[in-house]
Amino acid sequence: MFGDFSDFKIIHEINQFSYKSKNLLKKRKIILCVPSTLIHYFKKKLVTKFISLGVQNCHYHQGYGSFTGSISASMLKKAGAEYIILGHSENRFEGESNQLIKKKIKSALNQKLNIIFCIGETHNEKKRGKTFSILKKQLKNSLEKKFNINKIIFAYEPVWSIGTNKIPKTNELTNTIKFIKNEYKKILKTKKIPTVLYGGSVNHKNIPLFSSISEIDGFLIGGASQSSKKFIDIIKNYYK
Repeated sequence: MFGDFSDFKIIHEINQFSYKSKNLLKKRKIILCVPSTLIHYFKKKLVTKFISLGVQNCHYHQGYGSFTGSISASMLKKAGAEYIILGHSENRFEGESNQLIKKKIKSALNQKLNIIFCIGETHNEKKRGKTFSILKKQLKNSLEKKFNINKIIFAYEPVWSIGTNKIPKTNELTNTIKFIKNEYKKILKTKKIPTVLYGGSVNHKNIPLFSSISEIDGFLIGGASQSSKKFIDIIKNYYK
């Protein structure tokens, strides 16, 4: 929950860096998921192949309806969204269940939105050795074989790591990402290897460590994305 119209300068600065660094970024994609109030404005102002725009959540209902204050995937698509974050830990904390998230995924896929689907365990679940069982449950109860799997990106965000400056040990993170990819293939009975991002206290100092983990396909950046300098420094340090 951040930003107003004046914050387009953040995207503009990131875009300028992307253009200058196009040989560095190569086939990498930058996706900025903004508050729903900004998606149409930013979409009109942004003309670039280096950045795609998305939003942060939606209602599960397919079209219009008696859901005052809510916004559907259809409305967001028409406003200019290409991507959408679903299942974020902060929304789960507010009461979103796996079943509700599944309905949202269906609705977003029906609008041909690309989904960034977040999963992760709490500190208490980690301490009890429940990480894998929680991730398996979140995957199994939110996905269906008939889903267009080419439109879903996964984001592993351990809840205990978000905003705490605590990050998983390298071997733990490697094994967890491998587990997510293997479970995905089992649940959906596919040989396709999914794209899995990592999110949780990512900054310019620890990004070189994350870059050494080949299983990670990208990153879900939170607080650091509110500053173009911090965001760009993460990208620069990733390629050092």
